[in-house]
Amino acid sequence: MTDFTTASIERLVAAWNTKPLAALVAERDLPAITADYLRDTFAWSRTEQATRALTAHFASARFADEVEYGALLVPDPSKLDTRAPLPLDVRPTTAPDVFDERLPPGVALPGDAAWRLVVSVIGPYGPALGSYHEVLASDAFVVDGEDTRTWMTRQVWGARVLQCGATPPDCEHNERWTFTLFPGEELVDGQAESGTVLKGKVRFRLGKPDRGIGSARVAPAVLV
Repeated sequence: MTDFTTASIERLVAAWNTKPLAALVAERDLPAITADYLRDTFAWSRTEQATRALTAHFASARFADEVEYGALLVPDPSKLDTRAPLPLDVRPTTAPDVFDERLPPGVALPGDAAWRLVVSVIGPYGPALGSYHEVLASDAFVVDGEDTRTWMTRQVWGARVLQCGATPPDCEHNERWTFTLFPGEELVDGQAESGTVLKGKVRFRLGKPDRGIGSARVAPAVLV
C-alpha cells in the first residue's frame, strides 16, 4: 500500500469518526468508515493517479499554490443528503444552515452505492478560475478524458464541508474568505449556485453567474 493510500485512508477514517459524524452515519444506516472498509471498497491506484493529474493540470491556476487535492467520501443522498441543510450538531458552526428555498434538489452522483469516492479539493480553498459563465465557456477542464466540471456540485461541496473538521472550507475564519461555485448545477432563475461558510452558518446560496472575483473558487472533481 502506498504512502498516499495510507494517508488518505487515515484522513478519511479520522474525519468520519468524530463523535457527531459517526453517530449520524450509524443513524442513517450507512456503513461505518473503517480502514478495512475503505481499503476493500475503493480503487486507490486510480485515486492516486487522479489526484496527481488534477494537481498537475491546474498548477497554473490562480491561487493553485494553496489548493490541495485528494479523496472525498460522498454518501448516498437517499440516506444522508449533503445537498441540503444538516443538523447543527454535526457542524463546527454556531447556527443552523442557511438554504435558499429556490434551490432545486440538485445533481447527485450516479448509482446507488452507500459511499462514492471523488477526487477533488480537500482543503480550505479551491483554485480561482473565473465566474460560473467563464468556467462553462472554457475548454481547459478536461483531465485524462474526464470533464472535471461535471461534479462541481452542491453534493460534493456539502460532503467536503462535513469532512474538513473544525475549520470548514470557504469560511471567514480561514486566512481568507472564499465561496465555491457549482458549475455542475444549472442556473436557477438566472443565478448560479454556490456554497460558503459565513457568520457562523453553512450557506447554500444563489448569486450572479458573471461574478469572477478572487474569492470565487471552483473544485475540479473526478469520480473514482
